[in-house]
Amino acid sequence: MSLLTDLVNLNLSNTTDNIIAEYIWIGGSGMDMRSKARTLTGPVTDPSKLPKWNYDGSSTGQAPGEDSEVILYPQAIFKDPFRRGNNILVMCDCYTPAGEPIPTNKRFNAAKIFSHPAVTAEVPWYGIEQEYTLLQKDVKWPLGWPVGGFPGPQGPYYCAAGADKAFGRDIVDAHYKACLYAGVNISGINGEVMPGQWEFQVGPAVGISAGDELWIARYILERITEIAGVVLSFDPKPIQGDWNGAGAHTNYSTQSMRSDGGYEVIKKAIEKLGKRHKEHIAAYGEGNERRLTGRHETADINTFLWGVANRGASIRVGRETERNGKGYFEDRRPASNMDPYIVTSMIAETTILWEP
Repeated sequence: MSLLTDLVNLNLSNTTDNIIAEYIWIGGSGMDMRSKARTLTGPVTDPSKLPKWNYDGSSTGQAPGEDSEVILYPQAIFKDPFRRGNNILVMCDCYTPAGEPIPTNKRFNAAKIFSHPAVTAEVPWYGIEQEYTLLQKDVKWPLGWPVGGFPGPQGPYYCAAGADKAFGRDIVDAHYKACLYAGVNISGINGEVMPGQWEFQVGPAVGISAGDELWIARYILERITEIAGVVLSFDPKPIQGDWNGAGAHTNYSTQSMRSDGGYEVIKKAIEKLGKRHKEHIAAYGEGNERRLTGRHETADINTFLWGVANRGASIRVGRETERNGKGYFEDRRPASNMDPYIVTSMIAETTILWEP
């Protein structure tokens, strides 16, 4: 095994200018991440300089077998924490050979919204709190839980330390450092309320980059859990009963909200979000109705309400924002399995472009 480890960790820059580019895309389910690698003749830092590539869309649920070619368009480059050196991870979106975005390409429409002059002028910032659950590989039961049984009730696990309270910290820390190495703007991690559940935060990130960075962070976490022999779940309610679900709370602000008088802009934006509550809920992740029950720090899925420092609200405004009269707010409705391209662009569209 030591020889295998040595080969995996070979530093290519000592012998060749060639690099490895791992092209990453989102598969047909909207949550499955796919990737494949190719050799390039030298370092690349601009995604527009990377070649387009193709894959078999019939094997990912994105094209029929008789016309299966889907084209990958490189959109964002990150350093590869697994191969290191000059090797890169490449976030791509997907198109037909004729250049049309395929139906599962949610980045295309998000990029159109974020390139709108009115949106660009507002410089929308996002901070996404990605919750997830680590599962034992063979039984698909949370890490640290007795197989077929339950740990003690929630209370001692949130942000806790100790072998009986924190399960999987090595995975979480490895992911944190790997994201920083890759160039993902990961801003923190913490243990969550349900044992075996954790959270990382990406941001502040501007516009479309929030989606790119969250997807890459998810990919890196998938790879690390693969190495560790642990299953990664983004299910919004992995365990039924008196256990917290998993969300992707999305913090948001615009230039106007961050400026003097911004609190009034925030209140108007929240009013707009309330008027489109059903449309947002429909786009905020599969199975979210199992999570948004009005319990476990959530608002009921059919109810829209906001409040200051209220974690049982749809939208939470922080005390500091209220005190300063400007700042940001948190949309607590998105599920852990939401598509960040959809959620971030929809919030911008509703609050900046949409007129009731």
